Amino acid sequence: MVNTTYDLIVIGAGPGGYVAAIRAAQLGLKTAIVEREHLGGICLNWGCIPTKALLRSAELLGHMEHAADFGIDTGAVKANVPAMVARSRAVSAQLNNGIAHLLKKNKIDIIWGEAKLTSPGNISVSKSSKAAIEPVHPKPRQTKDHGAYSAKHIIIATGARPRALPGMKPDGDLIMTYFEAMKPTKAPKSLLIVGSGAVGMEFASFYAALGTKVTVIELLAEVLPQEDPEIAKIVRVAFVKRGIEVLTTAKVTDLKRQNGAVETKLMLNDGSTSNRTFDKVISAIGVIPNTENLGLEAVGVQTSSTGIVTNEAGATTCKGLYAIGDVTGAPMLAHKAEHEAVICVEKIVKGNAHKLKKSHIPGCTYCQPQVASVGLTEAASRAAGHTVKVGRFPFAANGKAIAMGDASGLVKTVFDALTGELLGAHMVGPEVTELIQGFVTAIGHETTDDHLLKLVYPHPTLSEAMHESVLDANGVAIHI
Repeated sequence: MVNTTYDLIVIGAGPGGYVAAIRAAQLGLKTAIVEREHLGGICLNWGCIPTKALLRSAELLGHMEHAADFGIDTGAVKANVPAMVARSRAVSAQLNNGIAHLLKKNKIDIIWGEAKLTSPGNISVSKSSKAAIEPVHPKPRQTKDHGAYSAKHIIIATGARPRALPGMKPDGDLIMTYFEAMKPTKAPKSLLIVGSGAVGMEFASFYAALGTKVTVIELLAEVLPQEDPEIAKIVRVAFVKRGIEVLTTAKVTDLKRQNGAVETKLMLNDGSTSNRTFDKVISAIGVIPNTENLGLEAVGVQTSSTGIVTNEAGATTCKGLYAIGDVTGAPMLAHKAEHEAVICVEKIVKGNAHKLKKSHIPGCTYCQPQVASVGLTEAASRAAGHTVKVGRFPFAANGKAIAMGDASGLVKTVFDALTGELLGAHMVGPEVTELIQGFVTAIGHETTDDHLLKLVYPHPTLSEAMHESVLDANGVAIHI
């Protein structure tokens, strides 16, 4: 058995974990990171990054199918699904190698295996019981695969995994999670997606682009339940226009695997039932934190149904033990985990750190059309006691969007009518996942509508729609 002492050990090398390790090393701590599968976690290997690569392929496919609208003659356009998947895996591999380089550069030891707390400040690492889905390479500064390790400070960043509904246990073939859905060998003829959050809607967008007949079913009254309902409705209408069937206030009441397909009984919003058969089903009903088999009970760590309980700096109920990212609950976003990582480490080293306002964390969904938001919705603003004024500007009136051939969507801004404070911004349309950072900066600096009104936005750009939305909130929009 190997016995090694560190200043800090991080359990989990996803976005939160590797960022925590790097920041700790930058601040002079002797640091190690324990990982059972692959550097970069779910986000880099099976989430954020490869899905965006697939969606980019789908986007280009869509552009080429409509090339004639832009004065370009092309031959027959056909999706090469294996090539799309191969490219997405190559993108992940490139970034995986990049993280390995960063850890090596910062002299961070990587301990391959599964970690378990044995007492405060101590862990044992055993050989992983979960083989990596794809090989992890290279392994810089690798220590033994198993042993006992100690550190004054330990950060848990073990992330989350797909949630499974009773009677809908994924089998990796007919019923898929995002793992299997990201590596199709061909496009199924029909597909049911259960859940209309970001994951469900992104896969719906991708498979529909391949020609699959897609049905999205959602228990709640609207798709993208976390978004402003006005924005979500625009997405639903756009999906239906693309030929995607969207069933809201509906659920799967029965599901059977029969003859290489999935037979389902669906309860629709009017109370009636419908028997449907699908080639494949994707379960996209959320994720649950990875808190099992960590030895949390042995060291007295408090947990809840949403994950490990922490304070604003990531400290748990066990001295010297911290948790960040998805394992601590919503919002389960890579950028939130990364930010929590920096806050946690700086609190450990410096004794103080800035606070993270969860209401200021942006959310992005990369379906077609894209969706992005930050802050409070209009309804939440009113519920919080604000008297609001709301601005709206359609991309249909934006010159750059029209020139791009993608003029659907809307920018919506919500302000406090008394103080002018920006309470929230909600967008659907072209490249809004890039545009949202402008409003993130504004809301972070407690910017008012008066400030935003006086800024000069470049022309012609999509960002002009942001300005016009602010103008509209004050009744002075120019181009509508």
